Amino acid sequence: MTTAKTTKKQSKQGFKPGQSGNPSGRPHGSRNKATLALEALLDDEGEAITRKAIEKALDGDTAALRLCLERIYPPRKSRPITLELPTIETADDVAKAHGTVIGAMAIGDITPEEATVVAGVLEAKRRAIETCELEARMTALEQMKG
Repeated sequence: MTTAKTTKKQSKQGFKPGQSGNPSGRPHGSRNKATLALEALLDDEGEAITRKAIEKALDGDTAALRLCLERIYPPRKSRPITLELPTIETADDVAKAHGTVIGAMAIGDITPEEATVVAGVLEAKRRAIETCELEARMTALEQMKG
């Protein structure tokens, strides 16, 4: 069906662009029925199920062991890192800081993912410096002109 035909069909139904077919929609904070049923089950049996999983893990069931460990010690999303970065006031300082980050990654002090995050922060700093420099240059030109 082409866009024109779709638009024509929708206009017959009273829909307008950007308007939901159900303006009241699903109530905010409402829960899925399956989730509610599962939570009700776990309210009654959660402790027994947890105890059984721990017993199986202690008996050597690797799946149960992995499940227990994931709950006790979930994978860390990030960690604090320490890098001696130069004071960053110019774009040249940003380039030097990038060198420090690359060096730390190369010797294994930080992971490539951590280096990517720090590089992103440095890039944001570089853009801020560039914006300030451009604003100062524009102000100077406007003062010279008028």
